[in-house]
Amino acid sequence: MLQRSKGDERMAKGKVITIAQQKGGSGKTTLAVNLGVMLARAGKTVAFLDIDPQGSLGRWFMTRHEVGRADGMEFSTASAWGVGYEVGKLRDAADIVIIDTPPKADSDLRPALRAADLVLVPVASSHVDLWATDGVLDLARRENCAVLVVLNRARAGTRLGAEIAEATKVLEAAIAETQIANRVAYAETLGQGLGGVEGARSPAIRTELEALLAEVLAELPED
Repeated sequence: MLQRSKGDERMAKGKVITIAQQKGGSGKTTLAVNLGVMLARAGKTVAFLDIDPQGSLGRWFMTRHEVGRADGMEFSTASAWGVGYEVGKLRDAADIVIIDTPPKADSDLRPALRAADLVLVPVASSHVDLWATDGVLDLARRENCAVLVVLNRARAGTRLGAEIAEATKVLEAAIAETQIANRVAYAETLGQGLGGVEGARSPAIRTELEALLAEVLAELPED
């Protein structure tokens, strides 16, 4: 059972971060996992809600639970129509609720957007991923959601990476300054029930994840 982090008695409800992208393969689950781990390391209690039928976030969490590293974390699943109910329970128990959504942009996604204090939209380094972002951003605008676009699986030093970074500037949404690089370590640690910062020795991973965490926390509304 989760216990609120120290001092959170004054908080009415936990904050909700929904991670959404129409195209599969954008790294939604990787972003959810690593953000959750960083929040936990910062002393926050974290609840994960997986509404993607593929269930990757759930498999990661159970792997983590089996190795005894799920303290301060909780996990739940829901179909689209059950999101509001599950989020209501999890917000009472955790400082932050992270929702991992299926790769679609339709009415099934709306409950997860409606529940969000902040929507993170990962964009991988391809023009196809960038094009797919419009549908999610349109839905988010209709639900009056705060949005932060995150360049994920970024390829620094490549022409394509530079083109995608430049092209995101025309999106009608805030763009995170931090880019999450395309690193094998993220895939490896995911399969171990870990976050990148826990299983990799590269200081670059810690640097980029700490920077992203700071940006996300700054975008969350205050009580």
